Amino acid sequence: MQDVASLVTQAREGRPRAVARLISLVEGASPQLREVMAALAPLAGNAYVVGLTGSPGVGKSTCTSALVTAYRRQGKRVGVLAVDPSSPFSGGALLGDRVRMSDHASDPGVYIRSMATRGHLGGLAWAAPQAIRVLDAAGCDVVLVETVGVGQSEVEIASQADTSVVLLAPGMGDGIQAAKAGILEIGDVYVVNKADRDGADATARELNHMLGLGESRRPGDWRPPIVKTVAAREEGIDEVVEALEKHRAWMEERGVLAERRLARASREVETIAVTALRARIADLHGDRRLSALAERIVAGDLDPYRAADSLIEGLTEA
Repeated sequence: MQDVASLVTQAREGRPRAVARLISLVEGASPQLREVMAALAPLAGNAYVVGLTGSPGVGKSTCTSALVTAYRRQGKRVGVLAVDPSSPFSGGALLGDRVRMSDHASDPGVYIRSMATRGHLGGLAWAAPQAIRVLDAAGCDVVLVETVGVGQSEVEIASQADTSVVLLAPGMGDGIQAAKAGILEIGDVYVVNKADRDGADATARELNHMLGLGESRRPGDWRPPIVKTVAAREEGIDEVVEALEKHRAWMEERGVLAERRLARASREVETIAVTALRARIADLHGDRRLSALAERIVAGDLDPYRAADSLIEGLTEA
């Protein structure tokens, strides 16, 4: 058993090994997870969480690394949660973003963690919300969450980040996708990376056109900016940071930041409750109560909705 209080104290002091152990307890759904979250609760809530998402190959890791450099120049502590596909053999992170961000490996003001999706859909790992809280409580001023390469419908990052950055690149079909619903509707800031390639201006124009389609923004509403970058050379990264800070200031001024964080906490509580309920229902397989309800449904004496209501009532009373 880990000494959770000691780990939290060491994490606050910036010791990466303690942060790693706390996140490992989260990922492994340790029996000590409740104790960890209770200890972190009063310490979290200060970090600015930025999500970076986009199709595979647009340069998310390179852009994330460049943003780390920019924030470190400002003297800010930065946490990076890089979500990768799972290995079909070990279940671990397949690509290992820490390799691609090796420039920051020796910086004590930066903590980088690769996390496997482990089959979780939406572009994130199931433990991402708790891992973000660990980095927040450990004193990170900014937490950058890089999703696995995603498609149109994988938009979970929008519910976990304060600000969502959607990356595109010319020549990857993103211009066509700009007219479609899904991932390109969630951005607070859009980045056209690899802007030194042919077609970057056209991609930016198409994206700007998409943002204007059916626009119903009122005066004072946030209009997502489009920033062109060459992240491999850190070109345009300062402009991305400026756009992020403007969005944060806009949210704080209008109370949007508090609303987003409240909604995030509500979803987290709901997810934990549903997961616990699902586990209790799974324990009923082979139980006589479930079999009796199934028999009544087959006999036509009971419909499945009333059966489900009966099952939930039994679980909540137990």
